[in-house]
Amino acid sequence: MMKQILLATTGALALAACASEAAPGISAGPGERPGFNVTGTDGAVVRAEILEKFNSPWAMTFLPDGRALVTEKGGKIWLLNTEGSKVGEISGGPSVEARGQGGLGDIILHPDYAETGEIYISYVERDSANAELSGAVAEIATLSLTETGGSLSERSIIWRQFPKVTGNGHFGHRMAVSPDRHLFITSGERQKFDPAQDMTGNLGKIVRLNLNGSIPADNPFAGQGTGAAEVWTLGHRNPLGIDFASDGRLWAQEMGPAHGDELNLIVRGQNYGYPEVSNGDHYDGRPIPDHDTRPEFAAPATYWVPAISPGGLEIYEGDLFAGWTGNAFIGGLSSEALIRVALNADGAAAEAGRYAWGKRVREVAEGPDGALYVLEDRDGGRLLRLTPGG
Repeated sequence: MMKQILLATTGALALAACASEAAPGISAGPGERPGFNVTGTDGAVVRAEILEKFNSPWAMTFLPDGRALVTEKGGKIWLLNTEGSKVGEISGGPSVEARGQGGLGDIILHPDYAETGEIYISYVERDSANAELSGAVAEIATLSLTETGGSLSERSIIWRQFPKVTGNGHFGHRMAVSPDRHLFITSGERQKFDPAQDMTGNLGKIVRLNLNGSIPADNPFAGQGTGAAEVWTLGHRNPLGIDFASDGRLWAQEMGPAHGDELNLIVRGQNYGYPEVSNGDHYDGRPIPDHDTRPEFAAPATYWVPAISPGGLEIYEGDLFAGWTGNAFIGGLSSEALIRVALNADGAAAEAGRYAWGKRVREVAEGPDGALYVLEDRDGGRLLRLTPGG
């Protein structure tokens, strides 16, 4: 989602559709690409063009020349051409063992990518002595591209989730680079609850690093020990989306327990309360106090009951969709929808539209043409290009 380094393009990308998959409602007139229309809860019509399909796609980022990279949870990284089609794999990436929610994860560009070719990737690694223990990591690597794929070299791990624990859920490991050139990484609490409040580790936190992975001296808890030093905010559950708005504010969304999914304005040093507070309850039915009972914790900008199960997050900066500039877009998993949220200057937010077509939405990204690109979840997940419909 490194929008600040995308080169300007003339006109929209001529993104071709993958016509190999048919489904009810898909249509194409003369000269059109296969796709379908979606009418949102706000009455807006969005046209979805079918471009490609993948096996459990997880993340997407655009390159300065209009090509794109897509990760699959099983470990593959695909290079797409400017028409939205696979042209080949990127070799030399990490070897991952996908289990549950864990595998290959996010991919973003270093802000100096145009000069250095460096990118960041995140994934789940297993403990060398006990494969039942795992944690997310982030790497920096050099990307070399060809017309038919490419390769990664000079890979170096710059961040690790700790402690490693059992289980295969709530890794987080979404990444974003701030306007002032710091790397932010989301870290889930690994379905262990209490680590979100434990400052001896980085589970259930959003961390802030220098671009090389070192810890900034001006982090809010820098003087409180190794675990606390990298923490920017705490009290998070499973933050699976993070993005900076054009005004420099940082937003992140996270899955609640049984309902209570959140979109949060991320403010330096704040504690967002999990598991002490949530607007959802435990899966076994035990209640969790709501945020309004504990004002010392930062409350969400908005929350969802029933759950939407938020996937990726993108704050839209384009103008192809009239009136949507500055809105947040969230991929909905259990809600099987793309969700539009209006963000207010005072830090409040509210759902403004929901566009559903019966598929889990894992990722959403803004393209250099101003269109929205979404990746559907699971095997056979399609890449769709969304534009204003008729």
